[in-house]
Amino acid sequence: MNLFQSLAGLHSGRARTPPPDQDLAVRDGDCVIPVEIRRNPKARRMTLRLDSHNDRAVLTVPKTIGIRRMRAFVEEHRDWLIETFRALPPRIPFRHGVDLPLRDGTVTIFHDPSHRGKCRVEGQLLLVGGDLPHIQRRVRDHLKSEARREIGEQVGILAERAGLKAGRITVRDQVSRWGSCAANGNLSFNWRLICAKPDILTYVVAHEVAHLRHMNHSPAFWALTEELAPGSRRARVWLRENGAALHRIG
Repeated sequence: MNLFQSLAGLHSGRARTPPPDQDLAVRDGDCVIPVEIRRNPKARRMTLRLDSHNDRAVLTVPKTIGIRRMRAFVEEHRDWLIETFRALPPRIPFRHGVDLPLRDGTVTIFHDPSHRGKCRVEGQLLLVGGDLPHIQRRVRDHLKSEARREIGEQVGILAERAGLKAGRITVRDQVSRWGSCAANGNLSFNWRLICAKPDILTYVVAHEVAHLRHMNHSPAFWALTEELAPGSRRARVWLRENGAALHRIG
């Protein structure tokens, strides 16, 4: 059972380049929005959405739609695409000198080639060793490891409190979900939760742990979620309002 999805959007990164005669990219000055075409035999109409994770628009079309109609459809939604693109939160890249939200505060990524071992927080700095080109991977690995540890601890605490048993716990780079619970009890979470305040992470964990008992969003489910994570309504509102920015990290 999926946690609600965050707002869709897009900004930097690249989509697969279509053939020249199918280049539907929307251009407005320095703003270029690639458009990926996805043919779906089951689709009854064309739909267009923004993919903030990969910085592109995705046009889903029925199998028989031609490129001329696609181009007209994209042009019809041109203003919306550009406006939404430009309104996206900025990306937070993993580079030396960049401020990174982490739990209750902010740390500055600091590359120190002499630093040995894994990334480490010292005061307001996140020390990253190794060669400069590897900063992004090392920071991402560190955050995933921290998320895996913290989420694992929270699942254990909340599942025991509810008298439930979770299956395998995984941390992933999910495009739109914050968490999910499979029918077999396996739980999956988005590693970017480690960049949010602890009460947000706890709420998402509580949400998925509650699904171990209620595979729905019934009143009983929400009551158990609130019991495990008091203030869950505020956390839901925060994710709805800030989820797009959280997805722009890394």
